[in-house]
Amino acid sequence: MSTNVFDLDAGALGLDFANTVDWHASDHPQDSLAGFADLLAWAQAAETVSPDQATALHRLAQNQPEKAQAAFERAIQLRGAIYRIFAALSRQKDADPDDLAVLNRALRSALAHMQIATTTNGFAWEWAESTGGFDQILWPVARSAGELLVSGRLDRIRQCADDRGCGYLFVDTSRNGSRRWCSMESCGNRAKAHRHYKRRRQEQ
Repeated sequence: MSTNVFDLDAGALGLDFANTVDWHASDHPQDSLAGFADLLAWAQAAETVSPDQATALHRLAQNQPEKAQAAFERAIQLRGAIYRIFAALSRQKDADPDDLAVLNRALRSALAHMQIATTTNGFAWEWAESTGGFDQILWPVARSAGELLVSGRLDRIRQCADDRGCGYLFVDTSRNGSRRWCSMESCGNRAKAHRHYKRRRQEQ
């Protein structure tokens, strides 16, 4: 099983999944997902599968490696589509229809497995119990991306402004909508230090 530590602070599960490639907008992207085991590890970290489901999927992948690999490839295709859609929207560009088609295909599969359940406070959506295999990992991801697209928050979609190509996508929840960096501790501090250095050079 993967020992990767995943960043899950983008503000939407779909963006968290898109961010499993570091330096996505650079010439040297670094992929955190090398195979189905990594995908399953991410799903566990993101709590899109229960421990029991993760155990069952791990066993299923061992017994059906070709199907697990095919599911992994579908996941990577969906991840790329989600990333390109929201990266474009962060720049006030239109989403590519082909990428929307990939997302819609995943959404059709996901929404077919949703149902209404009673709760102590009324009713809520839940995922139907499924032995439907590998793709259940992607259902919450597709739903998250779809909900974000229709949420009315598209003006808050951001891509890290780091000039090296960090590429991290996030929902800007700051009060005045001014967040520019994946975090101030990493790209933000670097940019601040770089501006300070340029200012000092100009003053000399």
